[in-house]
Amino acid sequence: MSVQESYVPTHPDLFIVEFLPGDFASRLISLKSFEAGETIADLSRFTRVPHAAYDTIQCGPGDNIKYNSDLVYVNHSCEPNIAFDFSSKDTSRWHVRASRPIKQGDPLTYFYPSTEWNMAQPFDCLCGSAKCLGRVEGAVSLSAAELSSHGFINPWIWTQFEAKQN
Repeated sequence: MSVQESYVPTHPDLFIVEFLPGDFASRLISLKSFEAGETIADLSRFTRVPHAAYDTIQCGPGDNIKYNSDLVYVNHSCEPNIAFDFSSKDTSRWHVRASRPIKQGDPLTYFYPSTEWNMAQPFDCLCGSAKCLGRVEGAVSLSAAELSSHGFINPWIWTQFEAKQN
C-alpha cells in the first residue's frame, strides 16, 4: 500500500496533501485563507522525542516533536508563509501561524533554519525565491543577517547562535 493510499487526513477542514511524484515532492495545501499572524494549528499535543528524524521538527537543543499530522508535508521555502512558533516556555501555547497572508489553495511552507540548528539531511533548495539560500543546512551555517532576513526565527535558535559566537 502506498503512502497516498494509506493516508488519513488529520486536519481535513484545513489542509489537503497534494501527492506528487518524486522524493519529498508532496506538499500541504491550505483549504482556507489566513491573515498574517493568525494561528493555523496547535502544536501542544505532539509527541516529544529526544532524536531528530525526517518526521520531527526541532523545538530546542536535543528536543524535537513528531509531526503526527498533515504538517509533515509542509515544505521548506526561503520566503515562507507559516512559522512553527516555539517561543513560549508554556508548551501548551506552541503553534503554527501564518507569517504572511495565505490564500486558499496556497502550498504551506516554512523556513527550516527557523527551527533546525544543524540538519542531518542538508539539501539543495529549489524554492526559487529571490532570498533562496541555495543550500539548506540549518541555522548553524548562517550569519545573523541571513537568519533575520527570512522572517520569524525561534528564540532557542538565537540562543544557540549567540553561544556559537562566544
